[in-house]
Amino acid sequence: MKLSTLLASAALAIGLAGGAYADDKTKVGFVFVGPVGDGGWTYEHNQGRLAVEAEFGDKVETVFVENVAEGPDSERVMTQMALDGADLIFTTSFGYMDPTINVAAKFPNVKFEHATGYKRADNVSTYSARFYEGRAIQGHIAGKMTKSNIIGYIGSFPIPEVIRGINSAYIHAKKVNPDVEFKIVWAYTWFDPAKEADAAKVLIEQGADVVLQHTDSTAPQAAAQEAGNVITFGQASDMAQYAPMPRVSSIIDDWAPYYVARTKAVMDGTWTSTDTWDGIGAGMVGIGDITDAVPADVKAEALALKASIADGSYHPFTGPLKKQDGSDFLADGETADDGTLAGMNFYVEGITGDIPN
Repeated sequence: MKLSTLLASAALAIGLAGGAYADDKTKVGFVFVGPVGDGGWTYEHNQGRLAVEAEFGDKVETVFVENVAEGPDSERVMTQMALDGADLIFTTSFGYMDPTINVAAKFPNVKFEHATGYKRADNVSTYSARFYEGRAIQGHIAGKMTKSNIIGYIGSFPIPEVIRGINSAYIHAKKVNPDVEFKIVWAYTWFDPAKEADAAKVLIEQGADVVLQHTDSTAPQAAAQEAGNVITFGQASDMAQYAPMPRVSSIIDDWAPYYVARTKAVMDGTWTSTDTWDGIGAGMVGIGDITDAVPADVKAEALALKASIADGSYHPFTGPLKKQDGSDFLADGETADDGTLAGMNFYVEGITGDIPN
């Protein structure tokens, strides 16, 4: 064989090896229900994606699709990600649960992580945050600061995650203000600025001077700012552009450490199917800066409540508590177990109105 032929063959072999090495990145996909610029839920999930890139550099490749409707369209997006070589796919909304399970069954070598759901498989993990812990702190501040005694709450969908949050906020508002009343508007969307703004305006027209939200845009903040003298809380992200008023604090979802850890587990071969449900203590739920619009004593009480939840000395669902229909829920000193919380489909005593089907 001529020397030139040998050199060419060696070069080809080196090129193929280099190409294989270049393709040996861990590919991580993200399916987002809203736009990455929503300022709330999807924004924070995307921050987690960026943290994966920052942590692992050229050892990973991340891809994402935003504004993916829950249902069949999400199944199509997940399938395409798997076909395109994703090793790990995070599906980041409750309504992606069944599509995630369906697609995972077709791609047993791909790892899937589903946010806020409860169905698992050998290659499907679930993860969520204990948002209700942050709602307890918001409820305390809201109950202390309302002057009209009417607190508005914008719900997305009537699923346990959202119902838990409403109950937790109400329990803690009622503890510090027995006269407080909750008015709830269901928007039936995670992200729709127009609908969210309309919901906030309806609640404000009904006398609410505090508005909480379990939807993802900043539209309720803008509506409250326009109305004046209405207090709000950032949802999922800090929404600090509306501080110090109307946004007086926030719940921040910090997914970055989880996303980094689960990506590393895929990379080093230690990934297993697990269920993760962390809160303030583990850092998955953060409490945004409590602004000076909140009286100093109320701020101190809120921070003490945060500390007691974080260290486990206090549970937001501690009896005595009754259900809306007057039946017993928790005895004095009893705390709710995770199974009850995960399937919560009832209001606590004192909340008026029905939970929609």
